Amino acid sequence: MTYNILAAHNDYTGLILRLTLGGVILPHGAQKLFGWFGGYGFTGTMQFFTEVIHLPWIIGFGVILLETLGALLLISGFGSRILAALMALLMTGIVFSVHWENGFFMNWFGNLKGEGIEYFLLAIGLALGIVVNGAGVYSIDRMLFKSKKQEQVFA
Repeated sequence: MTYNILAAHNDYTGLILRLTLGGVILPHGAQKLFGWFGGYGFTGTMQFFTEVIHLPWIIGFGVILLETLGALLLISGFGSRILAALMALLMTGIVFSVHWENGFFMNWFGNLKGEGIEYFLLAIGLALGIVVNGAGVYSIDRMLFKSKKQEQVFA
């Protein structure tokens, strides 16, 4: 069972998906953890999660870890299917807890109540692609869990 979860095809699809998803999520995690790119940093983000959104602190902490450490691991291709599934769950939770009421579109011009769900749907789609395909070439998953049979099938 472990092999199926961590196995990666010998193609570029997984590479493209995980670099895109990880590369987009990582700056959001850096905002939350370090305060980079205009973010509030760890303390401000935890305050927002627990006092404004009323998330349990452990969920807020998990979100910050997933968006930073998880994004870095996803970019490197380690545990990609598991991390992508967690990111899809995270994005789904964000949609239904915060953004659903704001409609579909992003707030491009600052004239709407809040941000819509289109970004999150794209992230969910990328994550599900990784869950189905795996990490692809140039991944730690591929280095650790490839086999002769898989080389023949996906070469």
